[in-house]
Amino acid sequence: MQFVIVRPDGATVFDEVAALPERGFVWCDCSYEDGRAWTAPVQQLTGVGVFEDHLLDAENPAHPSYFDSTNEYEMIVFRGLAMRTDTIEPSGVIRVKTRPAVFFVFPRVLVTVRAPDNRPVSTIRDRLLAGGRARLPALPEELMLRLLNGMVDRYLDLRQPLSEQFERRQRQLLDPRRPFRDWYELLESRREARRLQDLCEEQLDALQEWRDERLERTERQAGEPHDLHALDDALQVRTADIVGHIHRVLHHARRLESSVESAVQLHFSATAYRTNEVMRTLTAITAVFLPLTLITGVFGMNFEFIPGLHAESGFWWAIGSMVLIGAILFSFLRTRAMLSASNPIGRRRRRASRASHTPAAAGTTTGPDGERDA
Repeated sequence: MQFVIVRPDGATVFDEVAALPERGFVWCDCSYEDGRAWTAPVQQLTGVGVFEDHLLDAENPAHPSYFDSTNEYEMIVFRGLAMRTDTIEPSGVIRVKTRPAVFFVFPRVLVTVRAPDNRPVSTIRDRLLAGGRARLPALPEELMLRLLNGMVDRYLDLRQPLSEQFERRQRQLLDPRRPFRDWYELLESRREARRLQDLCEEQLDALQEWRDERLERTERQAGEPHDLHALDDALQVRTADIVGHIHRVLHHARRLESSVESAVQLHFSATAYRTNEVMRTLTAITAVFLPLTLITGVFGMNFEFIPGLHAESGFWWAIGSMVLIGAILFSFLRTRAMLSASNPIGRRRRRASRASHTPAAAGTTTGPDGERDA
């Protein structure tokens, strides 16, 4: 647990803070291992005690994104990524693992309760302490929005590996040389996309409730004094920016899920098409050999009165008629595209494509009168 005093001229870190500074605000950064050690110092600084239910919510690792407020402070639970965005399990499925980060916003104090490996919080804290030309946040709300923006940016970094994973699944689905059998991994990938959508929707709900609460405070500020800062234009711009980033992640997750569903439909359509092609070929072969089987069956019967049965050239006449009938049927079925490798529509398209690239077609134009000119 560390206390960072953020002033307009710089930021300083302390182990303990006895009173609020004259300018700026105090940021109390805690991890899960600190437990409730921050409650007593924060109550000494603000004179406000945190409700027991809110403390239980901060200790719950499975709590969804959520917002709640009282007259003295606000609480936002925001789930961020708890994994490296380039980590893929042996099965090839990217797991969207998250952990909650809890923000308690007091008039001049910000408390963050987060995981020890929360990179956005650590990065922004180091940036504040390093100083530089970057403008320091003037309010606890502004610092909270910067932290939320860093957490959402990690979801944006997750789009590329997710896209590569889903594109790989689509190629496997539509590969005609290899039957697709990884249905469990495909369903897991789709479930992760749906889970990412649910996370984004929860985050949007929490931010929307916080923004609505601050707008109501802004409207009541003229008649009633409030210690919490009103939602000015700068805070509204930062909030809208975070909401826009979350919408981008949400739209990307929906697009991935839709593309997978389309690939599955294409897979089943291609499978049905191949099955129809096989059945069409077998049907055509059966149609060719049916009359030949009839002829051999007739001449194979043990009757003495069959015409030509005892003729010396009867065998060759039977063979010749069978070959002739087979050739006629084969030509007829091939004309009807029953034995062709491609359908008539495909042949017509290829003929039209070849005709459009011929020199004669390329060198002719149509005049205003509808006549062709060379």
